[in-house]
Amino acid sequence: MAQDLTSPDLLCLSHLRWNFVFQRPQHLMSRCARDRRVFFVEEPVYEPGIEPHMASEPCGSVTVAVPHLPEGLDAPDMTAALRAVLDQFMDAERIREYVLWYYTPMALGFTDHLTPIATIYDCMDELSAFKSAPAVLAERERDLMRRASLVLTGGQSLFEAKRHQHANIHPFPSSVDVEHFGRARRITTDPPDQAAIPHPRLGFFGVIDERMDIELVDGLAAARPDWHVVMLGPVVKIDPDALARRANVHYLGSKKYAELPDYVAGWDVALLPFAHNDATRFISPTKTPEYMAAGKPVVSTSIRDVVRPYGQQGLVRIADDVPAFVRACAAAMAEDPGARTRQADAFLRQTSWDGTWSRMRTLVESAIGGAMESRTNTAGGVAVG
Repeated sequence: MAQDLTSPDLLCLSHLRWNFVFQRPQHLMSRCARDRRVFFVEEPVYEPGIEPHMASEPCGSVTVAVPHLPEGLDAPDMTAALRAVLDQFMDAERIREYVLWYYTPMALGFTDHLTPIATIYDCMDELSAFKSAPAVLAERERDLMRRASLVLTGGQSLFEAKRHQHANIHPFPSSVDVEHFGRARRITTDPPDQAAIPHPRLGFFGVIDERMDIELVDGLAAARPDWHVVMLGPVVKIDPDALARRANVHYLGSKKYAELPDYVAGWDVALLPFAHNDATRFISPTKTPEYMAAGKPVVSTSIRDVVRPYGQQGLVRIADDVPAFVRACAAAMAEDPGARTRQADAFLRQTSWDGTWSRMRTLVESAIGGAMESRTNTAGGVAVG
């Protein structure tokens, strides 16, 4: 679909980098860019002795913009520099009528002077619960809630926690590109770095951080040394030396989104070994339906948005301690794959990123329309409450 140049541009402010892990922001913004210009503004990078500037490049149909700032700025100077480079960038790109879409409330610090048609907050995680979260983050989120025309949440439990904080808030749990991950069902050759790993293989892909139950992974590998655990993804914000380090645990590093089906195809079980802590209280793992689309049995800890609906419908096995997790993985490998995939496919027919974006887009257009109507009425001298 060609972009409609009469539609307001969309300026997305994100704490996640576009080329880090392909997840919710990338899925949604790529689809949004089918009918309007989308600019994805990342957090700044710092370099010694440079002039502040914005570097940008097209990534598919989305323009990714990265502020470059000199090292050593204090907080007020950093905020002022970010405002200046963003204003210059918007002027250069002729961004006049636009919607602001936030993934991080912290971006309010350098965008609160802007005058968007509408403001969208896609709250995909409870960021204030993560380690090293800025003390001011909760206050910034309250401010963003007041400014937002529309609030979306990344899962049902996050919606339930925030539903009373905004009048126009809607849950949008993780979705899936079924065709992309469905390729795994037809792939019969392993990537070179996985080919030599014996079966059975139990795999995980995603960011390896404070949300990972390291003790559970270590205990699983210790209990069944004949099983091999494959871990794909970057190690972030935790000490790599703290990870499970056994002969049957294999860390293969980050993989591109396009490569994931090639790896999952060679697994016998897909894992969601998340810890129970503040950072996982409201998560809705995108990889749950992605594993299912790949045709793999899934074993997870009792994360609320996995238990509901996947565990309750028998689509995912739930276990929390090492003995139960081992039993669940053994049962997963012994089950009838045909019956499981038929049940998974029936569920997956109800969800897709295209469908999710279509429903979101209706809400976004409604928010834009309401803001435009309010602007027209105000200009005409009609008071709008």
